[in-house]
Amino acid sequence: MKDPIRRKENWEAKYNLDRVKQTLEAKRAKMAEHYETAVAAMWAKETKVRETLNACGVNTIQYVPYLNFGRQLYKLTTQREISGNSAAIEAQVLLEKWARRGLNPEVLAKIRYDVFSIGEPAKK
Repeated sequence: MKDPIRRKENWEAKYNLDRVKQTLEAKRAKMAEHYETAVAAMWAKETKVRETLNACGVNTIQYVPYLNFGRQLYKLTTQREISGNSAAIEAQVLLEKWARRGLNPEVLAKIRYDVFSIGEPAKK
C-alpha cells in the first residue's frame, strides 16, 4: 500500500494543470469534430421527431416531452449501441414511462418506429 505522501505526489503529477492543458489542447480539434458530428446527427433526428409530431397533430406546447423521449431513444441507439430485441425492450420501457407521464402512446410508438426504426419487442 502506498503511503499518503507518495499518493499526494502522484496526484499532483497527474493533475498538473499545465500538463492537463497541453493534453486538452492536443485533443481539442478531434473532440470538436466529434461533438459537431453528434450534434448534427441529433438535430436530424429531432427534426424528424418534429415532423412526426406535426403529422400527428400534436400541439407545439407538448413538443418538449416528446423531444425528450426522442433524445432518450437517440441515446439508447447511439451511445449505448443497443439494437435488435434488446433495443425494442428498452424502447418499450421508455414508451411506457412517457405514456404514464401523459403522452399519447400511439404518437410515441410512431416516433419509435418511424424515426428510430425500432419495432415492438418480440412476444414470448
